[in-house]
Amino acid sequence: MKSHGSNETVPPLSIFIIALNEADRIGLAIAAARPLSDDIVVVDSGSTDGTQGVAEALGARVIFNPWPGYGQQKRFAEEQCRHDWLLNLDADEVLPPDMVAEIGALFAQGPPPADAYRTRIAEIFPGEKAPHRFAYALSPVRLYRKSKGRYSASPVHDRVDLVPGARVGRLKGTIHHFSVRSLGEQMDKLNAYSDAQADDLDARGATVSAFRLIAEFPANFVKAYVGRRHALRGLYGFMTAMNYAFYRYLRAAKHWERRLQRNAGITPAGKRPNDS
Repeated sequence: MKSHGSNETVPPLSIFIIALNEADRIGLAIAAARPLSDDIVVVDSGSTDGTQGVAEALGARVIFNPWPGYGQQKRFAEEQCRHDWLLNLDADEVLPPDMVAEIGALFAQGPPPADAYRTRIAEIFPGEKAPHRFAYALSPVRLYRKSKGRYSASPVHDRVDLVPGARVGRLKGTIHHFSVRSLGEQMDKLNAYSDAQADDLDARGATVSAFRLIAEFPANFVKAYVGRRHALRGLYGFMTAMNYAFYRYLRAAKHWERRLQRNAGITPAGKRPNDS
């Protein structure tokens, strides 16, 4: 453990965040995590809203890297970190005090016993101050040793690939994920992500069936509204479930549209090769 000023100590842990136009949210993420690290790295892909200044004012090292895709950007960020132990956060994720204490305690007696830790992440909708009691949560690996795992190089799949035999533990706390600024902003983000996922399907030579294209919207609405328990979160839960379902439909529809265009000899710009 190293000194972080006065009598405080911090774990030998680097925290990295990838960001683009997150000036309104990244400050909370960095401030909450600051007691855990003397090395907070923000990899920015070209923010125009002052994200860089907010992060630097809170002691983060800000590094510019043009956007290569999700996995590639996180792998780049890993390389900038000084410590072997890494914690990845998104710019809209906040560590609550109990989780800061839990992670600090892991390092209090030396290196943690596991090589990686799954972390529960629950989405907080506008108007909510904490995760809903029945909020759906993901539990990906976010705290890990760089020598035992690295982010996948996939442009769309956001996961840590661990070496065979890596020991995986689980943290008890929950990261607070403030992902929704507004329904419109969420849909813009999901629309762009559906482009990236359609690109990935094409690159892998994957094929989405016609039945799946038709079933994507209703099946994914049920998945979000019932399976992910958005039904318990009022009208906002209904509206976000609709957005999720439309995003999953767009992913399949864009993939099909591209196949139809290629079969007709139409370029993505909408012109045939011999058109003037």
